[in-house]
Amino acid sequence: MEDRNLRNARQGLVVNAGTMDKTVVVAVTYMVKAPKIGKVVKKTKKFKAHDENNQCGIGDTVLIMETRPLSKDKYHRVVKIVEKAK
Repeated sequence: MEDRNLRNARQGLVVNAGTMDKTVVVAVTYMVKAPKIGKVVKKTKKFKAHDENNQCGIGDTVLIMETRPLSKDKYHRVVKIVEKAK
């Protein structure tokens, strides 16, 4: 159980929650430096995450963590809802 802290945890925004059962799509935004120019650019990556109780809605800020493969492209689970959408 001690190695749980080694799993990557990311915070992002729920962009899709209604079309799939127990699954949400979370957009994680991060900053990266462009290799040639040196300018800092904002990048967004979408992850499918497991939401056991279907509690998340569009616009919620959630914390997701890596887990074992749950389906073909679902490798994360929702740990907690940081902020509900207004």
